[in-house]
Amino acid sequence: MVGIVAAVLFFVAFLINAADISTNDVFSSTNVMLLGPMCLALHMAGVRTGWARRR
Repeated sequence: MVGIVAAVLFFVAFLINAADISTNDVFSSTNVMLLGPMCLALHMAGVRTGWARRR
């Protein structure tokens, strides 16, 4: 699930950059693009992957 979120964030950052949309400093394409690798790192670490211990 977090991997899909990362892909969506990369796509949004691409659209902001390609369309040359002016946004504020918090929602710039660079900041959104940096959230993508963070989500990928969480995915690779096993956060929210759906694997849980059953009791």
